[in-house]
Amino acid sequence: MGANQAEAPILEALARYADADELGFTPPGHKRARGADPRARAVLGDAVFYGDVLANGGLDDRLTRGRVLERAENLMADAVHADHTFFSTCGSSLSVKAAMLAVTCPGHRLLVGRDAHKSVVAGLILSGVEPVWVEPQWDTSRHLAHPPSAAAYAKAFAEHPDADGALVTSPTPYGAAADLTGIADVCHRLGKPLVVDEAWGAHLPFHDDLPSWAMDAGADICVTSIHKMGSGLEQGSVFHLQGDLVDPAELASRADLLGTTSPNVLIYAGIDAWRRQMVQHGRQLLGRALELAARTRIAVEAIDGFHVNDAKDFRGPDLAHDFDPLPVVMDIGELGTTGYRAADWLRTHHHIDAHLFDHRRISAQLTHADDEQTTTRLLTALRDLADHTADLRDAPQVAVPSPDELRMDQARPPRDAYFARQAKVPAAEAVGRIAAEMITPYPPGIPVALPGERLTEPVLTYLVTGVEAGMFLPDPADQRLKTVRVVED
Repeated sequence: MGANQAEAPILEALARYADADELGFTPPGHKRARGADPRARAVLGDAVFYGDVLANGGLDDRLTRGRVLERAENLMADAVHADHTFFSTCGSSLSVKAAMLAVTCPGHRLLVGRDAHKSVVAGLILSGVEPVWVEPQWDTSRHLAHPPSAAAYAKAFAEHPDADGALVTSPTPYGAAADLTGIADVCHRLGKPLVVDEAWGAHLPFHDDLPSWAMDAGADICVTSIHKMGSGLEQGSVFHLQGDLVDPAELASRADLLGTTSPNVLIYAGIDAWRRQMVQHGRQLLGRALELAARTRIAVEAIDGFHVNDAKDFRGPDLAHDFDPLPVVMDIGELGTTGYRAADWLRTHHHIDAHLFDHRRISAQLTHADDEQTTTRLLTALRDLADHTADLRDAPQVAVPSPDELRMDQARPPRDAYFARQAKVPAAEAVGRIAAEMITPYPPGIPVALPGERLTEPVLTYLVTGVEAGMFLPDPADQRLKTVRVVED
């Protein structure tokens, strides 16, 4: 018999726990809200505390004989046609590290798209894996990177045949998708596994009008964030496995090595519930979302000074292979302001939070949760923004380098530079020095400078002017970038 996708093992176990009136002399110490600060209960609600129970010895018995988590993971694998599925409560930032360490090991090489998220770079630093960077496909007119091509991965393997596998990010936060089938074919002709960081693609398996998702395209491991485009809670992540190039026991071991021993059952429950929702109603819900996105895109395009990036902008030779229309990416260059200034204005005046923002764009991420009410409020705010551009045109300008100027020499492996003796130097004096820290505009979280890269004047000018314009850098020691941490001479 097939799997019963109407089940939600984790949600049902939580209900049984409550109905049985279990009394735990175990963590968590709030003891199902009884010890929680009443002020916290007033804000968070008691349901948060009632559902916050131990995974083993609470949700399931101490030997996990109910197989609650295992059954939920098996249902997810069945829903998306994967061989194995693993849940994580530590976000895709952990899941992608586990995936990397399942296909390679310290001192070995891994092909990595240079548009990877900072969590991938953190994995390189922690593991000592040596990256072979694969260049994105650059749209020089829009100053935007799309995923690397299959040909770029083939070239990288030809130059580095000892690399253990490849990692690609698809879709990007801007909705640009890679040729995953082509990249998987390149990898598999060589007997190498492909890892796809599909954090922004949890919804892709559930509607045919969306880009192909990683498992259908032949990837070996796929990492996805349920909280980004799905209905899960923050930190909810799932990674899937298929084929025989990666041992599922090794992948599970790597996840256990990195993960918490105190998983939040509420996050598990959110993943479990989202899987059931998508299996039962996903095509209908995502179909409505796609129709809503299409109408919203047309309405935004009609606003003076706005251009909505669409498939015709992002797809084509030397650009992206496919396109997800749910991130509504708006180029506001004609308004004479920056995305940073526009995002701040929208939050201040309309309590609207943008999904992404950079030197010339803002993005509104639509999901199956949006409707005419939310998009009407968004459009009202955007029209008001267009009417107030005179108030925004004094925004500091960002000195954006060309793609060639943006790329720096990897003088030392990321791990070596990160753990080397370091010095703080003024940003103006860091030219030619080797970076000892990541410097990452967030969002979208793609590092501009990595540990081990030799810093250049165009990159430092870009970052300094970016900070002056409103760019947020969460990871350098000096977030205002008056100083930079470099490897001591």
